[in-house]
Amino acid sequence: MDFLKKAKEINKELIYIRRDFHKNPEVDFNLNRTVKKVKEFLEKEGIEYIQTSKNGICGIIRGKGDKTIGIRADMDALPMKDKKSCEYSSKVEGKMHACGHDVHTTILLGAAKILNSIKGELKGNVKLFFEPAEETTGGAAHMIEEGVLDNPKVDAIIGLHVEPNIEAGKIGIKRDVVNAASNPFNIKIIGKGGHGAYPHSTIDPVVISANVITALQDIVSREIPPTDPAVITIGSIHGGTAQNIIPDEVEIYGIMRTMTAEHREYVKRRLVEVVEGITHAMRGKCEINIEESYPCLYNDDNMVEILKDAAELTIRKENVIMLQKPNMGVESFAYFSMERPSAFYYLGIRNEKKGIVHPLHSNLFDVDEESIPVGVAIHCETVAKYLNMV
Repeated sequence: MDFLKKAKEINKELIYIRRDFHKNPEVDFNLNRTVKKVKEFLEKEGIEYIQTSKNGICGIIRGKGDKTIGIRADMDALPMKDKKSCEYSSKVEGKMHACGHDVHTTILLGAAKILNSIKGELKGNVKLFFEPAEETTGGAAHMIEEGVLDNPKVDAIIGLHVEPNIEAGKIGIKRDVVNAASNPFNIKIIGKGGHGAYPHSTIDPVVISANVITALQDIVSREIPPTDPAVITIGSIHGGTAQNIIPDEVEIYGIMRTMTAEHREYVKRRLVEVVEGITHAMRGKCEINIEESYPCLYNDDNMVEILKDAAELTIRKENVIMLQKPNMGVESFAYFSMERPSAFYYLGIRNEKKGIVHPLHSNLFDVDEESIPVGVAIHCETVAKYLNMV
């Protein structure tokens, strides 16, 4: 089947759906309207589903076989103002689909429609994962915990993310590690406050904090191989009330990003050792909290080959870009990739002639909607190849 031709035939319907989502963004797990629209679409197409993870949805298309492949899309928007001037700009003040999740959801609905129409030809099943809260805590983890990868057991998973640095009509695929893991942290440095004119009678947590912040950068620059990406970012520091008062404590907030499980554990351990060592050496105390956030996203070699072959068949080899560098951003699809062989790719949406050039999480973000059938078709072709469709 020519999946791209089939996807273009329903693109008018898909654009309408995407624009409706874009005009009515919802955030985090609070996706009542979005979920209602997804359910209505699945019901209209005769696709069974269950609700999971508060406002997540797991649909299933049952073919004729035991293998099962999953396709994932995220549904939530961001808490930011839409500054675009077009008929489908956000109607909800302070909320905007600035990361393309409206497009991801639309593409999965389009793929579901086409695959369901040929389910009698599929040698296996297709599970449809509509994920909430990707931008916050990661609904994928909750969905997995509630059993979406079982009954029937999912054997492999694919997903995509729109990419404004790749031209519409093209995609990017990365082998091995694709996205970083993240660990937000906060540190409280506790000293002894006093008058700024008499620092010798205090234990200055501001000075201790300055030494801590500088030393933390040495973990990346001097302890992680320079060929391996890692980042420790201090995003916020708070302490004190006036120029001549040394405070009792300072709070530091930051995040670390790493590309391997080994480096993730190493940086976490060394952060604690460095902070405790410096603080104690300078007569202070500290409290450290490191959160477990998104893991690394890994692409499986075999799934990448299947996806690459499907994409080359759909949009020709010259439009499939093999990416060389990983992304330091995080992606909750990583939770799926830790559980099953996966392939995650980037869908080009850039079109300079249309003025579609703005980055993700920008108030002016938009997509070239001609990219929608490309994503739909590649999803469908990959599923067909994986399930060995006749």
